[in-house]
Amino acid sequence: QVQLVESGGGLVQTGGSLRLSCAASGRTFSSIGVGWFRQAPGKEREFVAWISWTGRRIEYAASVKGRFTISRDNAKNTVYLQMNSLKPDDSAVYSCAARMYAVATPQDHEYDYWGQGTQVTVSS
Repeated sequence: QVQLVESGGGLVQTGGSLRLSCAASGRTFSSIGVGWFRQAPGKEREFVAWISWTGRRIEYAASVKGRFTISRDNAKNTVYLQMNSLKPDDSAVYSCAARMYAVATPQDHEYDYWGQGTQVTVSS
């Protein structure tokens, strides 16, 4: 079992930055791929980024590439999502998810555990 808790969300103006954290407990975070997803009201859940357990393989959605950076600290059992140059379209509930494989994926149905999510609101 893996428990995931997100933090770091909030209200920010257009062009601002936030750093989200995804803290895991229950078992070691190594050998687990982690993804970030987001869901805005009335929209389907959307892939944002994923990172392999070593941190050497990363993938971003086209909509966030160049603005968001995913990273992890396995010693702290934590994955981060640094979000810069935020836009109103980035407003959503952001959730992290863990996949019991070394490599993650953009497909949300392939993840085994999910956090509750943290709200990000970008004002125009």
